[in-house]
Amino acid sequence: MQTLSLSRTLISAAVASAFALAAVNASADLSSRYVDNDGDMIADVPSDESQWVDPDTLVFAYTPVEDPAVYADVWSDFLDHLSEATGKKVQFFPVQSNAAQQEALRAGRLHVAGFNTGGVPVAVNCGGFRPFAMMAAEDGSFGYEMEIITYPGSGIEDVEDLQGRQLAFTSETSNSGFRAPSALLRSEYGMEAGEDFETAFSGSHDNSILGVVNEDYDAAAIANSVGKRMISRGVVNEGDYDIIYTSQTFPTTAYGLANNLNPELAEKIQDAFFSYDWEGTALESEFANSGEAQFIPITYQENWEVIRTIADANGVTYDCD
Repeated sequence: MQTLSLSRTLISAAVASAFALAAVNASADLSSRYVDNDGDMIADVPSDESQWVDPDTLVFAYTPVEDPAVYADVWSDFLDHLSEATGKKVQFFPVQSNAAQQEALRAGRLHVAGFNTGGVPVAVNCGGFRPFAMMAAEDGSFGYEMEIITYPGSGIEDVEDLQGRQLAFTSETSNSGFRAPSALLRSEYGMEAGEDFETAFSGSHDNSILGVVNEDYDAAAIANSVGKRMISRGVVNEGDYDIIYTSQTFPTTAYGLANNLNPELAEKIQDAFFSYDWEGTALESEFANSGEAQFIPITYQENWEVIRTIADANGVTYDCD
């Protein structure tokens, strides 16, 4: 059975205090390519209509996963719906890394996307990403927790036992896969990566989980929503890994679009998300495993405040230019 200590279900007072101090400076840092005249912390739609794009084919990418082909099938019905709603062809772009997804957005090759939690500020500030939706449960609740996991018999029972061992992260832009655990370990336990424990970067939460289960990594920081879906699909089993830390709840993948899309097209894309009927679809089957059943509207300014604060606590800056 997975183990979980109640005392680890919330960020400690010390960490909360550190984050509160950082929150004073938590703000957007848009590239000079963009303007934010309305103060909502995301790039405005260009005022010059000649800068708008209206592609014949919309390119959609979901945040990198261990097996992109699986998610091409998961998203196929939704993308058919998006095509019908916009009158455009829609292509699924199976990105292999967070960096590849970010670069595709900046280069104008990506129009609609779901970016992982920690990658959203990078996409907003450097790529002109305009997030507007997030998955949620039927009652409107949303989010996931960061967990630190290990394999049974590893000898790691508490966070302190990571001393001298290896902890796998996903990528440096990931919230639960790097930034949140880095801030938490530093603030709550006085532990620094590379000094108190060794690190590795797996590239995705799926890879981190499989790496722990196969004992390639001593421990890993993951998003528990990914773990739940992998267990539900039978990729891993209950009891294959133990949980030694669980964080507060964070917002999950944000869905949005490039800022330079024709506003009429952008409105049709947003309407497609909120009008989509999940019942009986592969999307419902996959994401019900992590308790999600609908798309709800969000704002970057409000819903990503805690993520910006964590990034500030880690000294993250956005040198986009």
